[in-house]
Order: sequence, then C-alpha cells, then structure tokens
Amino acid sequence: MRLFPCAVVLLALLGVLRHGRASGLLELSLGKFRNVLLNQTNPVEAVIRNIASNVTVVIFQVHAQQSSVVISFDKNPSVNSSGTGVDKGLVSILRPQQSVCTWYLRSRDASQVLSTAISIPYMEKDPIPGGCNLEFDLEVDPNIYLDYTLVDIHIKFAPANLGYTRGANPPSCDSGTGQNSRWRLRYDVYQYFLPENDLSEMVLMSHIRKMSEVQSIKANGIKMLTLTTDDKTNVYFSSLPGQGVIYNVIVWDPLWNTSAAYVPVHTYACSFADLVDNCSSLSKLSTKVFFTALAVLGLFTCFFGHRFWKTDLLFMGFIFTAFFFFVFITRVTGLGYDVRLTLTAVAGITGGLFLVASWWRFGSVLLCMFIIGLVLGFLFSSMVFFTPLGDYRVFRDDVVFWVTFSSVALMIPVLFVGCPRILNILASAMVGSYTVILAIACYVYTSLAYLTLDLLRRVLNDYFSRVYTNVPFQTNDFIILSVWAMLALSGVTVQLRRERSEVPFPPHPYVTWKRERERRSTNVLDPSHHIPPLRERIHNKLLHIKEFFQKEQPAGERTPLLL
Repeated sequence: MRLFPCAVVLLALLGVLRHGRASGLLELSLGKFRNVLLNQTNPVEAVIRNIASNVTVVIFQVHAQQSSVVISFDKNPSVNSSGTGVDKGLVSILRPQQSVCTWYLRSRDASQVLSTAISIPYMEKDPIPGGCNLEFDLEVDPNIYLDYTLVDIHIKFAPANLGYTRGANPPSCDSGTGQNSRWRLRYDVYQYFLPENDLSEMVLMSHIRKMSEVQSIKANGIKMLTLTTDDKTNVYFSSLPGQGVIYNVIVWDPLWNTSAAYVPVHTYACSFADLVDNCSSLSKLSTKVFFTALAVLGLFTCFFGHRFWKTDLLFMGFIFTAFFFFVFITRVTGLGYDVRLTLTAVAGITGGLFLVASWWRFGSVLLCMFIIGLVLGFLFSSMVFFTPLGDYRVFRDDVVFWVTFSSVALMIPVLFVGCPRILNILASAMVGSYTVILAIACYVYTSLAYLTLDLLRRVLNDYFSRVYTNVPFQTNDFIILSVWAMLALSGVTVQLRRERSEVPFPPHPYVTWKRERERRSTNVLDPSHHIPPLRERIHNKLLHIKEFFQKEQPAGERTPLLL
C-alpha cells in the first residue's frame, strides 16, 4: 500500500518533530537514529559530541526512500569528501583527543526529502569497512553500490582493512597475504525483505534500522553467502520488481573475533517516477490478459481435464509450445514484449490444436501422456529448485543444473508410465491450478510467481547462473499457497471420484470413425445407412432457410378474373 503524498509529508513532519530537525543543527548520539527533513538550499549540520576515547572510527550514514541526498565532511562538498545517493555513509577516522565529529546533509533535488540518520562507533580491533578502497572516489568507502535490471540485482563494495589505534598509520592493504594482513577478513552478505505490497517511506525507515548494526543484522537478516578476500566483492541476486529488499555486509576478523557493518542499501527494482510500469503498476495489460485467459482455461482443466480430454490436450499443448516458442523468439529476435507475447499465444494455440489433431489421427495416448508428464515434471523440478537447494554453489554450473533439472523433470512421466490416468489427473489439477496463481500475481505481488519465472530467466540469460534466487515468503504468500493447494487437491479429488467407473481414456476417434463408416456401408438395416449424403443434406438445409425468409402468399383465388 502506498501512502498519499500529504500523508507522507504529515508523517515526516511528525517524525522530524519527535526525532530531528528540518534544517540547521542536528545533534546526534552514537547508535541512535534520528529522522531529518532535508532540502537543497539549507544544509543540515549533524554533530556528535563527547565521543569516548576508546572509539577509533565512526560511520555516519543517512537513508531516504527514492530521492538522493548529499552527505559530506564540508559545507561545500567535493568528489573525494562526499557521497550522493539514497543510502550513503562516510567513515570518520578519529584523531587522538578528538571527541566531536561533524557532517553536512542536504537533498540533491529541490523538493524536501525525509531521511533517517545514524552514527555507529567502532573500536581499534574492529575491521574498517571500505578501508582498502581502490575503485571508488572516497579514500575509505563503507558504501554498498547497487544496480538493478528486470532480471538481476548487482551489489559491490570495497574491501575492508584491519582496525588500528588512534593516531597510528593504517595497515598496508597490499603488504602480504598472511594472517597478519587484511586477507584474513571474511565478508558475510545479508538480505532482508520489507513487507510485501507496502511501498511507504515510514515502513522503509523503520525496517532499515534492523540492518544497520552488526547484532541487529544477524538477528533479522538472512545470511546468503560468505566471501573471502580471494573472492570478488560483488554479488548478484534475482530482481523482484515491486518488492523492497535491504542488503548489507558484515566484515569479520577471525583473529580478534570482531565485526563491523557496511552501510545498508535498499531497492525496489523499479522506478517510482515512471508514469508507466512504475512500482505501483508493474504488470503490463498484455500480461494480465494473457494469464487471465490462461487461468480460466486452467481452472476448467483443474476440475474437468480428464473428462474433457481434447480440452486437456489443448491446454497442455499450449503451455508446452508457448514456453519453448517464447524462449526461441526472445533469443533470436529483438521484437517488443507485447509482440512476442501475442505471437507466443498464437503459437501456443497452434501447438495445442496440433496435439489434439495428432491424437485424433494416430491415437497415441503414450505420446500425449509423455508431453503432459513433461509439463508436470517441469513444474515439479521448478518447485525443487525454488527451495534453498537451488542456491547451492554446485548448481552455478549450467551443465550440472540442466542435467539435474531435466532428470527430475523426466522422472515424473517415467514413474507414472504404468498409470497414465493418474498422471493426467495430477497434471491437469497441479498445472491448471498454478495458472490461477500466475494470474493472481499479475494483480497482487506473490513470490510463487518466481517458481517458474526464475526458470525462464535462466533459460533466457546466460549469466543468470551466478544469481542468488532467494525470495520472501510472507503472509500473502502463505494465503496464495493455501489457495493453490486447495484447488489442486479439490481438482484431483473431483476427477478421481468422477472417473473411477469410466474407461481410462476415450477410444481412438479416427479408428472409431472408420469403423462406424464401414458399418453404415454394409448394414442396410441400420437407419443410418439411409441417411442422405452430406452434400444433399446441406442443400436441403439451405432450401429450408430460404423458404423461411420468403413472403407468404395470400390464400384464395390466385388467377386473374376473366372479363
């Protein structure tokens, strides 16, 4: 839920009145958050006094939701002494006897920006985040830099250095690789999901506090991986447009068992400013039409798929053909999304009709059941890799992943080769009910859509193997998962009860038609033997329709009177 602008401003003013100032002087305490309303013309001077002598480093950071802020050591910021962004921080290396730190804040744009600020102290044995920066502008850079696309999120950060006492020279970053150098440091990358379907500023401000300090990060965040100094300090995650995510890194010194946190960074993987496809309306109209229509057919198939066998074949053939055609057309062409989706729908219908026609002509139940089992197998294999198993390092290798994925998918038709009716009922209920979930995802965010979307991303993007695909699972997802389970179980139960006294599959239609035609031509006692040919029947029908529209003649004398 997004708050209206007036409500946001009102809450911001209330927060500022309680915890901070809109301009001028901002008195801070170590480890305490303060809300502050920033503007472009009047910078806010943030001051911390009475810093203890055992504190050697202070990391000051400020966070806003969507508008960038400028944080600097001086009133007139320079490239090497300031940072600009929605999540920015500066490291102050304290001199001997220093007990006061000062920073300056302002918004980059003309509008007022609600932000929250905190300063975090560290001691001489704590590692210094970004202390060995060689890539970014700041000499010591504790920030995490984030870029996103519709497919993935990329975070990167500067390596840390060992802590040291006030007034001492910092340890060399390249003096060696032994246990007395920065190479002993370890980096734990954490992820934290904001509440689903909530894009309000105040929610972000309250939750980002949980990802700013070491103990709070460990208590609330999800540890995704650990990097050593030999690894590159960049990580990729799957993009979740419309879902707020906070990332942070804890650097750990195993010798002293001390830790320090970088500046947390957040993203919604979408733009608040765009008029179309912004964070509040992510699904395109074509996507909604496509998946809503598919869900209607899927819901029918879920409960009546086995009884209406040709409809079931049309549905499964559509899914099978549409998936591979969309992958092909995306790989080899540069067509727009709407055009590709339209062509995919046409190809899917064609594939479904072809499967129906193949069964009608050749009557190969085995071929049809293999395709149906393959569709169910792909869904089941996607469910397996949707679990934390999918983020295991061994599956970063595309060969290992696809061999394992295909083996799991093929296992389904192989296991049910002796009971095709059960396989068809399970497939129609599971796959049909999941299309309803995909349709729901077009209107309300749910992580269950990424069960198959992440598979499609991996097929379409060669570099998606490096991405961590963790997604949130919150109240909304539990409700939708319950709906899916209820639909699938109901579909299986209804079909099993209805079909228990019926033949497993309808007879071969082409053979039945040929047998019926031969019977009619040889059995003269059969009333159907005397049915006129098709051409004569059509001619009689047309004459009947023509007579219906002719004007009725008056009754009585029809010849003129003779004079």
